[in-house]
Amino acid sequence: MCGICGIIGKPITKSDVELVGKMNEMQKHRGPDDEGIYQNDNIVLGHRRLSILDLSSAGHQPMSYMDKYVISYNGEVYNYLELREILIKEGYTFKSNTDTEVIMAAYDKWGVECFNKFNGFW
Repeated sequence: MCGICGIIGKPITKSDVELVGKMNEMQKHRGPDDEGIYQNDNIVLGHRRLSILDLSSAGHQPMSYMDKYVISYNGEVYNYLELREILIKEGYTFKSNTDTEVIMAAYDKWGVECFNKFNGFW
């Protein structure tokens, strides 16, 4: 099971990023395969990855999509391959073979209604 941590809702400082880095290290046992940190002005997200679906580095998280969305996600969307095919027919492209990227494309396409299309756990 992946590990997720972060700080949101305030101007992010260097010490916030360092703190999330320490939190990420403390949860290494939750995701020994990869680690990542994303930050902007008001959020810093840490992620420890347990690779299950796409074992390549293309599944690195936090993951961004279309320069619009960023996600740090733990769970599995069982029907992501079917949703991916629908989204490809609608013109969406993918860099990975992960359900994580499909979640962001689905959100772009259907907004919050995308959650009604997911079969899985998170």
